Amino acid sequence: MNNTPIENKVVEKLIARGWHISFAESCTGGMLPARIVNVADASKVIGESVVTYSNEAKIKYAGVDPATIENYNVVSEEVAAEMARGRALAAGTEVGASTTGYAGPSGGATQTLPDGRTIDIPMGTVCFGFYINGEVTTCTRHYEGLSRNEVRTAATDFVLERLNEML
Repeated sequence: MNNTPIENKVVEKLIARGWHISFAESCTGGMLPARIVNVADASKVIGESVVTYSNEAKIKYAGVDPATIENYNVVSEEVAAEMARGRALAAGTEVGASTTGYAGPSGGATQTLPDGRTIDIPMGTVCFGFYINGEVTTCTRHYEGLSRNEVRTAATDFVLERLNEML
């Protein structure tokens, strides 16, 4: 059984490729680069990372189009994709990852979109974006019944596990 921490594996894979990583985070609030800098060789791979908690910050620092937020909700795979791509391109990194979600303890949203659709996004919903060498993928996870910090930790673990698989 390999007990190497997941962040070590991610850093090792980035170093092996000569790649760098940057993060645009909302609900995880800086937990991702904090985990990466736990690794001694983090300085070889970490690029600029930002906490984009407000919509304005997502637009300014992660390149999210305001229309994307309006048309899909700030907690959406569309916004997560733009956050990951936008931060990676702005930072000049080959890899970017993003989180946007409702960690709780209250929150969630019901929104009527411009096209008339109504969407419900429950508390504990987190959308993820991954930009790897020009390709973007997204996914959503629902962390029901977890506390705010448990959602944040679970989302951070998920990003690192997914990056380990994707790299």
